[in-house]
Amino acid sequence: MAEIPSWIAIIDDDPAVLKALSRLLRSHAFDVRTFGSGEEFLATLPNGHPKCLIADLQMPTMSGLALQQRLVDEGFHIPMIVITAQCDAILSEDQLAALVAFLRKPLQDSALFAAIDRVISRPESGG
Repeated sequence: MAEIPSWIAIIDDDPAVLKALSRLLRSHAFDVRTFGSGEEFLATLPNGHPKCLIADLQMPTMSGLALQQRLVDEGFHIPMIVITAQCDAILSEDQLAALVAFLRKPLQDSALFAAIDRVISRPESGG
């Protein structure tokens, strides 16, 4: 069976954020797929999973952390970068430890790419 190329998933309920992040990552030669909700992303898992997941912390039906927990419960261990516009968002030590990065919007390109580089430099993990 042919190896499926790695890709990055972006999940955010704000279409402007999806568009901006998608353009930014594609301009750096990343294969990107965007999703407007955690549920939309989960529906695609039978077709393969991304190398990295960038998800908004607060979305209407499923938060980024709820999505992460659902993935773990279903046996997927996809490195996740959580992004948020909430200045007062606080995560527990366990939640932070499970993430590659926790970044505040507006995102600093250098911080985002450093987090992605940490994922890419990891050995492949099962999912």
